[in-house]
Amino acid sequence: MTVVVVSRNRAALLRRCLESLEKSEGREKLQIVVVDNGSSDGSERLDTDFPQVQFIRLPKNFGLTKAMNIGWRAADAEYVFFLHDDAEVYPGTAIWLAGTLDSNPTAAAVCPLLVDADGQPAPQLGNLPPDGEWFAFEPSLGLAQPVQYPRGAALMMRVYVIRAVRQIDERYGQFGADADLAAQILRASKQILLDPAAHVRHHGSTAYSAQERADFLLGRAVFMGKYLGFGAGLRARLAAVFGPLLSFRWGELRYTLPGQKIDGTQF
Repeated sequence: MTVVVVSRNRAALLRRCLESLEKSEGREKLQIVVVDNGSSDGSERLDTDFPQVQFIRLPKNFGLTKAMNIGWRAADAEYVFFLHDDAEVYPGTAIWLAGTLDSNPTAAAVCPLLVDADGQPAPQLGNLPPDGEWFAFEPSLGLAQPVQYPRGAALMMRVYVIRAVRQIDERYGQFGADADLAAQILRASKQILLDPAAHVRHHGSTAYSAQERADFLLGRAVFMGKYLGFGAGLRARLAAVFGPLLSFRWGELRYTLPGQKIDGTQF
C-alpha cells in the first residue's frame, strides 16, 4: 500500500508522523510518499533522516488537493492511505485498514478512529454539503460502520476509485477535497467505513487563518454547484463574498472577492 502525506512548513509534526509510520507493522510493504508544498522551515532536509521515504518537492504551495493528486499518482499499490502531517498512526493501523478493505469488497474507502492526545475520540465526522462543523464518532461496537463524510486527516482508498473519476477535483484548494471524495463514493453507491479498531492520533488545528477560512468558503461553493446545481453554487459564491463583507472580515474578503484559493489560482 502507498501512504501519501502532504505537508507544508510543519517540520516537527511531519517528523512525528513519519516516525510513527516507520514503526508500522509490515513497514517493508509500505511505500511512503511525502509531497512537500514548498516548505521553507527545514522540512526539505528530513529526507536525510528518512532515507526509505520518497519526497516530492513542489516549488510553492499548490494547495492540498493538487498535492494529493501528485501523491496518489506516484502510488505503486492498490490502496492509497492519505494522511495529514499532523497525524500519527499506531503500529497496526495501516495494515489493519488494508485488511478491512480486503474483507469488504463493496467499500471504496475506510478510515480509522481519530483520537486526541488523551486517546479520546476527536472531531472527525462532518455533514454534506460541508459546513465546517465536525463531531466525534462514539463507537458503541468495535465493528467497522458506514459513515457519510469523514475528514481527510486519515483516509485509505482504493486507487481505482480515484482513477474512475480521473483525479481529485482541483477546483478545490486546501479544503473540500475530502468532501468531494465522500460525495463521489456515495454517488457510486459504495461505502466509506469507519473502523474503530484502528486508531490515528490527530493533533488538528484550533484556529484558521483568514486565507484558510476563505478557501473553505470557496470550496463549499464549488461543492454546492457541482452536486446541488448552478443556483446553489451561485448562492454559496455570493455568500462567500457578502458574509465576510457584512461581518467586516476584511482578511477573508480579500480572497473571496477575487475567488483566490490557497494555491494562488482563481475560483
